[in-house]
Amino acid sequence: MNSFIGTYECKVDAKGRLMLPAALKKQMDGVLQNGFVIKRAVFQECLELYPMTEWDALMQKINKLNRFKKKNNDFIRRFTAGVKMVDVDANGRLLIPKDLVVFASISKDIVMSSAVNIIEIWDKTKYEKAIDDATVDFADLAEEVMGQDDEDGIS
Repeated sequence: MNSFIGTYECKVDAKGRLMLPAALKKQMDGVLQNGFVIKRAVFQECLELYPMTEWDALMQKINKLNRFKKKNNDFIRRFTAGVKMVDVDANGRLLIPKDLVVFASISKDIVMSSAVNIIEIWDKTKYEKAIDDATVDFADLAEEVMGQDDEDGIS
């Protein structure tokens, strides 16, 4: 599993191309040649960039769902809506497909933010608003998600 670190501000040109920040590109060194999958995020108005190995692992889990259950079929359809394979070109640029630029309301200024094993791609204004909105209740969220006692009674 890849684990990315950092938040990077970038620019997107009129064609939807972004130059990968050098520090992020260095972290992607082992996965650049395999390409990526880019898709709409489930919970936010941003995009998710999956290294192909991470996407394949996720698809193995999703492929185990029983497709004869309507909710599973509906989930798969919506989860994979707008999914595209993308590569980094020889100049270190990544092309964001037009329909995904529209979905995420991406303008010229974007933020690429690590989310453990994937990269989120945000319009800069939307990213700052999402971070500001989450700040208010982040302490409560952190306690709920991460503050559970482990088996040894140490947290």
